[in-house]
Parts: sequence; structure tokens; C-alpha cells
Amino acid sequence: MAAVPVVRTLFSLRQSLPLKCSPCLRLVQVTCYCRPRGISLRGFCTVTPKINEPNKSVPGTENKSLLESLCLMGVDVKMARQRQPGVLRKTLTNERGVGQFLQSKGASPKVIASIISRFPRSITRSVNHLEQRWELWRNIFESDEEIVSILDRSPESFFRSSDNENLEQNIFFLISIGIDKKSIHRLVTRAPRTFSNSVELNKQMVWFLQDVCAKLGGENPEQFAKTIVTKNVYILIRSIKRVQKNIDFLKYLLKLSDSELSSFLQGPGADILDLSNEYLKNNFKNLEQKMALFGCCKADIRKLIVTYPIVLYIGSVTLNAKLDCLLNGGITIKQIVEKPKILDYSTRNITGRLQELERVGYDFKKNGINILNTSQKRFDANMGKLVSVVH
Repeated sequence: MAAVPVVRTLFSLRQSLPLKCSPCLRLVQVTCYCRPRGISLRGFCTVTPKINEPNKSVPGTENKSLLESLCLMGVDVKMARQRQPGVLRKTLTNERGVGQFLQSKGASPKVIASIISRFPRSITRSVNHLEQRWELWRNIFESDEEIVSILDRSPESFFRSSDNENLEQNIFFLISIGIDKKSIHRLVTRAPRTFSNSVELNKQMVWFLQDVCAKLGGENPEQFAKTIVTKNVYILIRSIKRVQKNIDFLKYLLKLSDSELSSFLQGPGADILDLSNEYLKNNFKNLEQKMALFGCCKADIRKLIVTYPIVLYIGSVTLNAKLDCLLNGGITIKQIVEKPKILDYSTRNITGRLQELERVGYDFKKNGINILNTSQKRFDANMGKLVSVVH
């Protein structure tokens, strides 16, 4: 088999590169020669669909040959039909080619079947397309094994978009604004739609965030935008209108100065900027009403939100259950305001710990609530000491 050239694009991630300077990223292209990985489709499918070219399908009629092929591969056809039913009506698919490609990367038949079951559109991708995308991902991830693990958890992150050029452009844009490899890793795995966006759309959000910084009197808009994108991986898949409304609401709600708001948005406040504006308002209204029942003033509520804005991320029913559980367990609302991270734990976890502490006669008024705000391992160790003292 003749050798073919393979061009690998190597790039180094920049810690900081101001947008407005717009220096060109220098790509170093190294051409090497190797034998093609050669995933043969002979005997599996007769036609490989072209990238970005929609396949023909017959409305309401599933491809029986495709169904049989998927069943032989162990795919959960019922799940596939629920997820993306149109795929099962296509006349041209590449399920065997996709399966063999993934297997060559180390995926087991079980993992391959699970990926196709949960994201059927994966079987419309050609092997050439998959090879190109895999190479782009290898610029971010350490090994094929790591990529297979991510695909097993979230097939959408790899297969959702069919535009490899757009993916590459988005990666280099994020590098240009100083987003590091670790953060791009998180964006790919947790918010893959970021890379389905056009580069222009992602640029608009970054420029918007820079404008917010400038309006608040900030001296480093590029760093401001980079920090928020790094802290909130979902920000790029939200609309500018939504983020603007949330910033306006938080400014009005918390009565912060421009410099205080800037610091808040770059800190814990970044976590809630992607929320629905209505959801944010409803959760605040519930929190305000709930805390008022226990004698909290507006200053207490403001302090809680400033130090622990994620409280507005917690749904009303869940938050009420956690607060009731803590208060019924002998903890005061003032203690919760001082140590709000206790709300990170599930109601079940809190209930279990409170019951254990009650059995040894733990006094929260005397000893505080720090014992609840620890890992399970440390909590168990502390409980062992308390039990030994009691006995």
C-alpha cells in the first residue's frame, strides 16, 4: 500500500493574547509520511455518505436493512428511534465503518453500541470526517483512550457537529483569547455546542463581555472575558440578551458599585450568568420569601447571594427542602448565611449527617456547623472522634 502524506497541525496554547492586538497565530505544519490507518468498509456498507451532505430518506419508512445491521451490532434500536428517528429512515449510512473506526481507537463493541444508541446521527459520518475530527481532538486530549472515554459519556460532544473546519476555527479562536488547554477540554466535554456555533457567534459573546468590562470601568477587558468564559463553560452557548438581562438584574438586586460588580462577575457571579432570567428571578423571589419567614433582613439575603450566588442556581423546591432540613436539625438561619456552602450537599446527605450528630449529642450553637461542611471521609473521621469521647 502506497504511503500517503498526513499533515498534522501543531499549536502551542497561549496564556494570554489580547483580541484587539489581533496578532496572527503561527501554525507550524509538519508533513510526515505514514501508512493510512485503512479502515476497510468492504463487506459492511456499499456507500459512504459525504460529509455535510444530507442522506435521502423515505418519510415514515424505516430502513429494514439498517435496523438489522444495528441489531447485529448490539445497538438499542428502541432508544435510537426515540433519540433521532429520522436516521433510521436514511438509505445511506455508515454504521459498520463508524463501528470499525471506533474499534480501531480502542472502543469495545459494547461502548460502540451505546454511542450509536444514544446518538444515532453518528452513523451518517464518513471515515475521512472521523479521522479529521479525531486529529483535532488529539490536539486537546492526551490519548485515544481519553477520547473514547469521553465519547462513551457524551457521544454528542464528538458527533453533534459535522463541520470540522468550524471546529478548528473555534479552537484557534479560543486559544487566541488566552483560553488554556484545560479549559478547552472542559468546553468540549461539558458544552460541546460551543463548537457548533459559528466562530462569529462566539466572537460576538466575547466582544460583548469585553464591552461590559469597559462600561464598568475595568482596565483589562480581554482578561475579564477570558475569566468568565473559563469559569462558566456554558456562557458561549447562551444569547447575549440573556446574559445582559442577568447582569442588569444582579446589579439592581445586589446594589453593587461598578468595581464591585466587575469583581463579582469575574468571581462567583460568573457561575449563574448563563441561567434563564425568569429562573433566576423566581429563585430569588422564593429565597427572599423563605428567609423572611425566619427573620432575615435584606442585608442578610444580599450577603448570602454575594458570597454564595450559586444559591440562585438551586431550584426552589430543593432549596426549601435543604433549609427546612437544616433548621429542623437545630441550625440557625444566621449560621447558614455565614457558612452557605453547606447547601452544596444533598438533602439526603444533610439528613444522614444530622441524625448521626444528634446521636452523639452534638451542639451546633456551641460548636458551629463546620463539621457538616466537609468531605464524607473527614466527616466519618470526626464522627469517630466524637463517638470515642462519648463512650
